[in-house]
Amino acid sequence: MKNVNSFSERIIAWYDINGRKSLPWQLNKTPYRVWISEIMLQQTQVATVIPYYEKFMSSFPTIADLAAASEDDVLHHWTGLGYYARARNLHKAAKTVCEQFQGKFPENIDDVIALPGIGRSTAGAILSLSLGQHHSILDGNVKRVLARHGAIEGWPGKKSVEQQLWTLTDKLTPKKEIRKFNQAMMDIGSAVCTRSKPQCERCPVAIDCQAQLSGRQTEFPGKKPKKTIPTKSAFMLVQQHKGEVILFKRPPTGIWGGLWCFPQFESQQALQDYVSKEFSDKNIDHCEPEWLAGFRHTFSHFHLDIQPVLVKIETEQNNHPFENTTMEQNQTLWYNIHHPAKVGLAAATERILSHLVALSAADPTSGSR
Repeated sequence: MKNVNSFSERIIAWYDINGRKSLPWQLNKTPYRVWISEIMLQQTQVATVIPYYEKFMSSFPTIADLAAASEDDVLHHWTGLGYYARARNLHKAAKTVCEQFQGKFPENIDDVIALPGIGRSTAGAILSLSLGQHHSILDGNVKRVLARHGAIEGWPGKKSVEQQLWTLTDKLTPKKEIRKFNQAMMDIGSAVCTRSKPQCERCPVAIDCQAQLSGRQTEFPGKKPKKTIPTKSAFMLVQQHKGEVILFKRPPTGIWGGLWCFPQFESQQALQDYVSKEFSDKNIDHCEPEWLAGFRHTFSHFHLDIQPVLVKIETEQNNHPFENTTMEQNQTLWYNIHHPAKVGLAAATERILSHLVALSAADPTSGSR
């Protein structure tokens, strides 16, 4: 690599040789395509994102297609990626773009930041990578590179530390070749300046990296203050009639917002009380409740220990044994485990459904409708 002096020149020269240039969203770049990729890549690895991105873009090739889709369809395409608020915000933002910008993604950064789910760094990435506009970025990877290079103390989630990093990225971001520079910064943070075992010998700016010079790479960026994560318990009721189970749509906000889940109870007693009342009121025969394998699902702020409880309905009638329930949620779905509906499922729901499919395969008499 040629001998260049400035930070940005070294970064850009590195990109020319080592940068990623053939990821799906780097081909035929448009603000819409880059926007979808940037949202998917938040908290998610590139290798995981690629198949989701390709399927998503195949189903929703334009902003208008995304805006016109149902929330269930959008969430269905997001199932397994996690952090579902990202998908709901994408859907809302697409509708806003169609209503306020005639379906054309806005090119003014303030307009972009005003869209649901888009912050300053994401807006800068979208407009710089797709249109070549001059905007600095500060995603997690870039924060790590800059915190180490400048030996900036403290957790980047703290406002004062984040502001120091914004000041630094604004200073170092060049006026020219912005696409290469911003992409390279993200690539270096992802593949070279990694959280553990950074490969400083491959870094184009290691020679004046303050953390590297002092041997303190792993001390930057500063760690988030440790917080004890509480553990909660939940019982999930799996009501099965032949090859179908009943799911409820969660409220639009809160955990698993807008996704289809099994009815959830805080205690075994609450679940038993519900089963006794619901089935006796409708005079429905059922097997004794069967405890399925329990598991833990971890959110960012707590662990949830889940105990699924299976209740098989014994009626031979083909129509559904009950259509209405006393649950607070007002949207229900009889979900065929052998012919799945295209709806958004919570990760815990998917896990239980997979277990039911396995049980069904082991017991041919369980049948499907």
